[in-house]
Amino acid sequence: MAFTAVELIEAKREHRELTPEAIAWLIEAYTDGVVPDYQMAAMAMAIFLNGMSAGELAAWTGAMLHSGEVFDLSDIGAAKVDKHSTGGVGDKISIPLAPLVASVGVVVPMMSGRGLGHTGGTLDKLETIPGFTTRLDPDRFREVVSTHGMVFAGQTETLVPADRKLYALRDATATVPSLPLISSSIMSKKLAEGLDGLVLDVKTGSGAFMKDIEGSRLLARTMVEIGVGHGVRTIALITGMDQPLGREVGNANEMRESIDVLRGRGPEDVVQLTLALGEVMMELAGIDGGRDALVDAIDSGKALEKLIEVTKAQGGDTSFIEDPGLLPTCSEEAIVTAPVAGFVTRCDALTIGVVATRLGAGREHQEDTIDTGVGITLEAKLGDRVEAGQPLARVAYNNAARWQAQETSLSAAWTISETPPEPKDLLIERIEAS
Repeated sequence: MAFTAVELIEAKREHRELTPEAIAWLIEAYTDGVVPDYQMAAMAMAIFLNGMSAGELAAWTGAMLHSGEVFDLSDIGAAKVDKHSTGGVGDKISIPLAPLVASVGVVVPMMSGRGLGHTGGTLDKLETIPGFTTRLDPDRFREVVSTHGMVFAGQTETLVPADRKLYALRDATATVPSLPLISSSIMSKKLAEGLDGLVLDVKTGSGAFMKDIEGSRLLARTMVEIGVGHGVRTIALITGMDQPLGREVGNANEMRESIDVLRGRGPEDVVQLTLALGEVMMELAGIDGGRDALVDAIDSGKALEKLIEVTKAQGGDTSFIEDPGLLPTCSEEAIVTAPVAGFVTRCDALTIGVVATRLGAGREHQEDTIDTGVGITLEAKLGDRVEAGQPLARVAYNNAARWQAQETSLSAAWTISETPPEPKDLLIERIEAS
């Protein structure tokens, strides 16, 4: 054996640089089960604490990418473009975005993930629709993309298997917000899709893994450089995540709100971000029309029909899209009210996301089962005027003990002041290769 996990963990702990050969061995050994989870957890923590050099990151991403199959979609003539978000609270953008841009001619081989930490996962939201299958083997993945111009799928057993294992491990070991682990995880999966273009939605703010703008810029630039270095034109948008996106947090809640967007009545911030990312995807695909074409696709019903079409193709019961009221709900509801009158100057995304997770909307351990009906509906967000006793949020839950443990925390997510706050931009910055 050329290396041992212990010596590599020790090297990273002591700030020594790992060679490409050592990294390649480690990723292969972890994928094959030679290196167990507990040793990779130690390595993940060492990386979280000490970071990676540019050379280490390039080697780590390449080893992850080539730990399994890389898709070849070159037989599909149209441009293949995907989108990835670094994760946020209430971030359901992928669900309306993919069918919207697919309906105007962009091919979207969307590979998505499950909930990670306090942020929700696209796959978990889609699977609130009975029968919706996101586990597709490579042949079925290609078939759905080729036939319908898009797909919603999780990682296959053979596509970047190292990341599939490490993704779940990071969630359970408090090593999610690490720039090298985030960027290599995202980009290894996306590069394995055989893309022509990629747009990245890099969040910044309390509910994001990168809390400050400088960290978000660094992450965005890092991923753009990785993408361009592998021949994929990559553009990043930095977007705000101090408060949740939209009015709904929780899996079924967010699925309902996503359908509302495609019906032309979604909340302003979700619609704005969906259209902004859609415009970039069209740009990367070389398709004219921009925002006007996207708005027309919503108004005409084409975008919603595309969601129904791909849901049917992936085994989902389309009646749950036609009537979102059929989606899961909870038996109990609580209301959080404003203690005083004034303007909402804080609606903290992190607090709301953590509470939703602890109520059952997310996973605190790898083996946890999600309660898809759990959700928080926001009745007041930044800048809203409220009166004393007015609802700030409605909480749907099934486990009374969990709610009792979280009620005080959720109430503390809002700050109400006499004067309104300065408005915050949702779209902050665009980053691309110079």
